[in-house]
Amino acid sequence: MKINRKKLQEAVNREILSVEQADRLWQFFESHPTAGPRFDFTHVLYYLGGLTAIGAMSVFMTLGWESFGGWGIFLISMAYGVVGVLLANMFRGKGYHVPAGICVTFTVAMVPLAIFGLQQAMGWWPESTHYRDYHRYVRYHWLYMELATLAVGAVMAYLYRYPFLQLVIAGTLWYLSMDVAAMIAGGRPDWQLRANVSMWFGFATILLAIYVDFRSRKSADYSFWLYLFGVLAFWGGMTSLDSDSEVSRFIYFSINLLMIGFGVMLSRRVFVIFGGIGCALYWGHLAFSVFKESWLFPIALATIGFVIIYLGVLWQKNERAFTARMRSRLPEAMRELLDKRSG
Repeated sequence: MKINRKKLQEAVNREILSVEQADRLWQFFESHPTAGPRFDFTHVLYYLGGLTAIGAMSVFMTLGWESFGGWGIFLISMAYGVVGVLLANMFRGKGYHVPAGICVTFTVAMVPLAIFGLQQAMGWWPESTHYRDYHRYVRYHWLYMELATLAVGAVMAYLYRYPFLQLVIAGTLWYLSMDVAAMIAGGRPDWQLRANVSMWFGFATILLAIYVDFRSRKSADYSFWLYLFGVLAFWGGMTSLDSDSEVSRFIYFSINLLMIGFGVMLSRRVFVIFGGIGCALYWGHLAFSVFKESWLFPIALATIGFVIIYLGVLWQKNERAFTARMRSRLPEAMRELLDKRSG
């Protein structure tokens, strides 16, 4: 629940708090403006500035940088990384944890560029590609950049423990899944192989996210970005698999239903969104391929939709009792996690 001035005023109106207590409580909240991310102008500026800096040194990198040469790129990247760490330590010392986390993330985002410069300086870089292609194309020779980024990211995550840092780590894992598939395929466009590798790599990332979620259930949310990129890799790979079997397509539909249920259970919208898209794709396949000429299919599907709505009504009426009964049978760690996500 988000606490704002209006909720405190409601507590005053119900005589739960006095006016003086509400004012003092609000002043206490205002004295900790950077304890965590919020949707306000200050935090929008934080993230806008941070993403602009990260994007400038990664996604929007131009060919002009290659005029510095390999050693020039490497040294400049290292200098930027050191500046990021110094700023992070300064902000952390003053209690500004959000900008500190952004600066640490910026430092880790500099690692691919530094490794690119080092490889170019040592003569190990293929002349046919440039750094700006790192975020555009799938190539197996990005692996050294990705592995180094994961190594530095793991060290920084251990030292600083800022959730936003997982953005670069999770994104790099996603890149790694695609580039490993390209390496296994020998650079050939074997889409089935790449889809399988992406799907299983994404599944492994989701398992890692669940583990991190349980480990951090009493602290900040360190698993958000892992869930996001894990689901992207898993669902994207699964959806890309080509099959003429209706049984396989129904299994695909069933997995998407499970994703929706799992997402609701853990309060992770990314599962619900992609699961819903997958279900819509399957229904579209039924409508335009299997039951192309059937007049009954739209009626049956609409009926199913209304049945689902009715089930939602029944669930709303009995949600609290059913949830309490089910959670009482779960391990304590699972109950703590679900209580935190739903609270």
